[in-house]
Amino acid sequence: QVQLVESGGGLVQAGGSLRLSCAASGSIFSIRTMGWYRQAPGKQRELVAAVTSSGSTNYADSVKGRFTISRDNAENTVNLQMNSLKPEDTAVYYCNAEVPRGAAKFGYWGQGTQVTVSS
Repeated sequence: QVQLVESGGGLVQAGGSLRLSCAASGSIFSIRTMGWYRQAPGKQRELVAAVTSSGSTNYADSVKGRFTISRDNAENTVNLQMNSLKPEDTAVYYCNAEVPRGAAKFGYWGQGTQVTVSS
């Protein structure tokens, strides 16, 4: 079992910045990829950014150049620095941790943190 606790959401004006943090606990040795997803009202949950245990990163096209994901394996945390925020970034942001389950993968989720960007 892996538990994820997010922090750092809030309300910010367009062009501003926020930093999201996610702390993992439990069976952390099994975690491979960690990432951030978001879900806006009426839309499907989508990947924002992810980072593997070796440090490889992947970003959604819509956030490239504005968001930076970082991971501290010693502290078992993953952070998302969000700059130049836009109203369309408004969503609930969820932390995700992926662990292997045989030949498949299983994802754990945090409770979500609201990010609201005003125009």
